[in-house]
Amino acid sequence: MQTAKSGNSLRALTETAILVAVAFVLSFFKFDLWANGGSVTPASMLFILMIGIRRGPVWGVGGALAYSLLQMLQSFSPPPAETPLNFLLVVLLDYIVAFTILGFSGFFGKFKNGILYAAPVCLLVRFACHFASGILIWASYVPEGTPVWLYSLTYNGSYMGIELVICMAAAFALLRYDKTILARQE
Repeated sequence: MQTAKSGNSLRALTETAILVAVAFVLSFFKFDLWANGGSVTPASMLFILMIGIRRGPVWGVGGALAYSLLQMLQSFSPPPAETPLNFLLVVLLDYIVAFTILGFSGFFGKFKNGILYAAPVCLLVRFACHFASGILIWASYVPEGTPVWLYSLTYNGSYMGIELVICMAAAFALLRYDKTILARQE
């Protein structure tokens, strides 16, 4: 006999899996801005943010963590100096922390149109992860005479800024179409 709680958990699990799958498929349709990484997708981040908005931070972080592992499988780039520390920092900063932070959108789910607050905050923290990674790990790619922090800022800011604009535009479109699609479902 299925209880209401287990039915709700099954519904949340199914929805999370579908949203992760949609985001992952969309991440294959990307426009690469730079030769060494940094691409823009057609609103793939929105679907990860939706998990937290609709199901709360626990489901959001779980779904975003699963997505981070898929992203790592899809596009892992080994660091230029393959030391164990650099390898660990790439895994953490460029993948696990950077993408899992999107699940914290769940803390904005109780707000009216919470996605409009969650998207800039979560993507800004994701940018901070890539920015730090650019300084700590990828500095060998910086052209001579350019400050490392400035290169990391422009490199990572260029694609993350566009990604945020696309994500916000898609969120506005969804909210205009149906406000319940980006509302808490608990």
